[in-house]
Amino acid sequence: MRFSVGLPTCMEGMMYPVPFASPEQILEIAQYAEQLGYHSVWGNDHMTTQKYVRQEFSTPPNFWEILITLASIAAHTKTIRVGTGVLVPAMRRDIVVMGKQVATLDQFSNGRLLLGMGVGAYREEFEALNPGMKARRGDVLEECVQALQLLFSERVADWNGEYYRFENVEMYPKPTQSPLPIYIGGNNENAVRRAALYGQGWMGAGLPPGQIHQMVLQLKTIARNSGRDPASIDIAPQFAACIDDSYDLAIDRFRNSQMYKHLFSLRSSTLKDQVKAGAKFEDTHLIGDSQLIVERVKMLREAGVTHLCGILFTANSVGEYKDQMRRFAENVVPHFEN
Repeated sequence: MRFSVGLPTCMEGMMYPVPFASPEQILEIAQYAEQLGYHSVWGNDHMTTQKYVRQEFSTPPNFWEILITLASIAAHTKTIRVGTGVLVPAMRRDIVVMGKQVATLDQFSNGRLLLGMGVGAYREEFEALNPGMKARRGDVLEECVQALQLLFSERVADWNGEYYRFENVEMYPKPTQSPLPIYIGGNNENAVRRAALYGQGWMGAGLPPGQIHQMVLQLKTIARNSGRDPASIDIAPQFAACIDDSYDLAIDRFRNSQMYKHLFSLRSSTLKDQVKAGAKFEDTHLIGDSQLIVERVKMLREAGVTHLCGILFTANSVGEYKDQMRRFAENVVPHFEN
């Protein structure tokens, strides 16, 4: 099983306080992740501040653009892979420019890029960037994935879709990796279907093992029926983690964090199905002492998980974040090596 770290690229005011991490500190977290032996680091993608964050904080949060951030990290690391978790195509309208950026980043990082893409957790961001535009963000995502794969594989590419159009585009260089690993983010059946048809990975978020197991079965069936090998698709859900010496200490740390407030804000959107099913954040995520977290990871592995992707460590400072990374690497990861 692989383990990777979430970067606080666009998380101030949501999962972390304002301010939280400077560019130097984000780079420091990535280098520390490489030192600790994590597989990869993943940053998320936001363009404008959400309404609930503006209401809570008088100071605007810093949202660092993910592709430029990963380029800097790749230049200051040697082996760790870099991922977008997730890039939101609906907020990036010029697909050829985006494809060129992605291919260039994969070239300059020597093939270390993992491209996660999703619809975005907050529709209000899409509406702020595209006022008056009517679109299903899931359809935008699906069309984007197919069009990018065409740009990355054909010498000359044409696309005439509902949301993207280009003609006679010769885009070089191509990504170093062929195919470039594309991970599809999302907790619903459409996300699973897209990953099974087009992706090299599926990134759910905060799902209980039983639900993951059922969705993995769906993914494998769709992949087989479309002529793909299900084993080639990384099952890479994302979770928050909070490790401490006891369960009670971990719960107290978690409930007094900005992370808890953020998860609560998603109860009617990204996490609505889990909330409806009665799942508690403390039980769904990796919260507790090392022994409890190891047992939960074992359950996730049995459900079909191959990668705990972009783990979001609970912290109210960068120092605390790095300490959580270290404790997890020392006390949990060794149980799953080899």
